[in-house]
Amino acid sequence: MNETQSSGRGGAFDLSQFHSVFFEEAGDNLANMEMLLLSVDNTSADDETLNAIFRCAHSIKGGAATFGFQDVADLTHVMETLLDKLRRHELNVTRLMIDTLLESGDVLKQLLACRQQGVRADVDFAPLVTRIGDLTAGRVVVVDPPAGHAAVQAASKALHTEPLIELEIGPLDNPGAVDAIAELFTEIPGLGTIESMADVDHPDGPCKRLMVRSRSSDGDLFDLLSFHIARERIRIARKDAAPIAPAPVASAPKVAAPAAPAAAASDDFGFFGDPVSAPPAAAPVAASVAPMEPVAAAPAAAPAPMRRESDRSGGGVNLESSTIRVPIEKVDQLINLVGELVITQAMLAQNGRDLDPVAHQSMMVGLADLERSTRLLQESVMAIRMIPMAMVFNRFPRMLRDLASKLGKQVDLLTIGEDTELDKGLIEKITDPLTHLVRNAADHGIEPPAERLAAGKPAQGTVTLAASHSGGSIVIEVRDDGRGLNREKLLKKAIERGIPVHDQMTDQDVYGLIFEPGFSTAAEVTDISGRGVGMDVVKRNIVSLGGSVEIDSTLGRGMRVSVRLPLTLAIMDGMSVGVGHETYILPLASVVESIHLNDEDIKSVGGTGRVVEVRDSFLPIISVRELFDVRPERDGEGGIMIVVEAEGGRIALLVDELIGQHQVVVKNLESNYRKVPGVSGATILGDGRVSLILDVSWFVRRARH
Repeated sequence: MNETQSSGRGGAFDLSQFHSVFFEEAGDNLANMEMLLLSVDNTSADDETLNAIFRCAHSIKGGAATFGFQDVADLTHVMETLLDKLRRHELNVTRLMIDTLLESGDVLKQLLACRQQGVRADVDFAPLVTRIGDLTAGRVVVVDPPAGHAAVQAASKALHTEPLIELEIGPLDNPGAVDAIAELFTEIPGLGTIESMADVDHPDGPCKRLMVRSRSSDGDLFDLLSFHIARERIRIARKDAAPIAPAPVASAPKVAAPAAPAAAASDDFGFFGDPVSAPPAAAPVAASVAPMEPVAAAPAAAPAPMRRESDRSGGGVNLESSTIRVPIEKVDQLINLVGELVITQAMLAQNGRDLDPVAHQSMMVGLADLERSTRLLQESVMAIRMIPMAMVFNRFPRMLRDLASKLGKQVDLLTIGEDTELDKGLIEKITDPLTHLVRNAADHGIEPPAERLAAGKPAQGTVTLAASHSGGSIVIEVRDDGRGLNREKLLKKAIERGIPVHDQMTDQDVYGLIFEPGFSTAAEVTDISGRGVGMDVVKRNIVSLGGSVEIDSTLGRGMRVSVRLPLTLAIMDGMSVGVGHETYILPLASVVESIHLNDEDIKSVGGTGRVVEVRDSFLPIISVRELFDVRPERDGEGGIMIVVEAEGGRIALLVDELIGQHQVVVKNLESNYRKVPGVSGATILGDGRVSLILDVSWFVRRARH
């Protein structure tokens, strides 16, 4: 079918206007297919699950054939043939079939990404098609060991020139980050090479421009480089495309698929939205084939499929969706407008307090109705951005499956509370930290099967992801039943690195050492972990979102990492406080208590420091008035002391008065003005004035130093 079709009246229209919808639906179908494949039990495959997988492949093939994406249609067609035999019980499900179908999904992601970007796909999937055909025909396929992957990848790399990529990094707070990034290209095989490096002038500080040759995707580069520098300080620009050698005619897959006219192969693709994120496809695996009768699947030491606490049916694809697709930009615009409405309503309410309620009774009733409707509208609009944690959790079964196979371990994934909702902006930012925590749990936490059996544990370890609401926050836990943290080993490693420690440190303080930059207890460096990068970035990223992270561990029984985050970054519950003639906002989640303070309660320490005793413990004092140089309205240091908590520490903030508690619309100060130390954002008060939102974590860190 051509991309330009004729309508019933003989006119023509361009099908490219529907590309964005196809790519979104295809991405959803691929994600659903991968999740269903990982849930398949080789010994007793569920019919509904197999039917659902077949429908996913069929939907992708139908859309691809419609738009003339013949490579996608060809691959999904042979997948359909295998899946059709499986659902009709003409073949038994084997682990190799599942692995092959998962690999096919990876290739489809890459093909779709190239189609969406309008470039030719440099993917030879003919060996994959041959392998699927052999499996469909019931022939035994013997896959070469993993060493064969390296040979195929090396041969593929020799045939194609790696693309030239420009990396601009900075402004740099730590010049050593560039050296660490340069080491990555020398230590990680296949990452690429650095051709040149130059200094770049930037108003905010020094930057570096690196010209590298790499076949890694932008997403992979971002994930790797962000261990050393914040993602927002990395800019990637592709300077040229990799030359693609024309594939021999004989290598084209010979499969039966709906034919498409030549016009459908045009590279002129219209699309909207961001490109589909496509990981590099697995290298084709050499296989030797012998004609034999179909055989049952042999038991394999494979990670068990993901289990969920809530017992759900296998489920399939909902062919009649009850949802609509709306660009996130429209949702953000709606939220901003509602935020402005909340501010306007607060202004009207404040002005209404000066009116006589008897003389203006109808207006007061209208203002009360407006306040109630505004709050309901605000809650409803905010709910649009709330996304279930299942969107994050669903990406880990495949990752754990591949990781466990690489490590020679057996790992089961259990998820709890996947229906718990979190703001979309936070979902995107928490994914990378959670990925690192899950990888750490599988690599450092879960022991090899022999070690677990010797310790009286089952051979298969369990990694648990749990999400739940707690007050105005969400708590996400990553738990494992592995070896746990060794206090003595952590202290010894800290001493080797020159980190000040002592034997009287609490377990929580000792466990917190793993968040120190460069700290690692791995015996050797691998491509999975051990470089001492990651955990400090995990904590820094979580704290930057207004969250906190805690560790609990029992040696020999496992470890738990608890991440606490606000439900949304757009609206928060705050406590307004007065300091001189200024009004500031404190996040209510960080406020522990408020106490009236007299001058004689303040004690001096070391001549410059000041503390106050609260329930047999001394808390450092920070005067907001002095810090921000606010003109006092009265003499003396007495006033209100507010105890706040962040990053596991408590301090006392001195303010002049408490004004009240209310929801505030958070505005990004950095994007509208500049970054201000001690301030995380701003809001507009009911009287129209701008009020700064204090960064409690910054105050705690300042008090520690």
